[in-house]
Amino acid sequence: MPVQHMVWIKFHDDITDERKQHHLDGLQSLVEIVPGVEHLSVGKNFTDRAQGFTHGLLVTLESKKALEIYATHPEHVAVAGPLKDDAVLMAMDYEF
Repeated sequence: MPVQHMVWIKFHDDITDERKQHHLDGLQSLVEIVPGVEHLSVGKNFTDRAQGFTHGLLVTLESKKALEIYATHPEHVAVAGPLKDDAVLMAMDYEF
């Protein structure tokens, strides 16, 4: 059964636009690197409904097992680690 992995991102105020783009590019690159990723999109929020969260990530994975692989994949860890330092993150995963 496929899995949706959603992440809401709220960058800290002192993070430059260039640094934000670096993080977003790193996230986007995972679609071609991590096995089991069927689709990945990342973008900037354009509404006032997200309680200050500025960006979002949506990843469609093949299965819960693929999510486990994604979460521990060295490239994901390399991208997510620095992102955690520069932003507040909120995540949710569900099968569909």
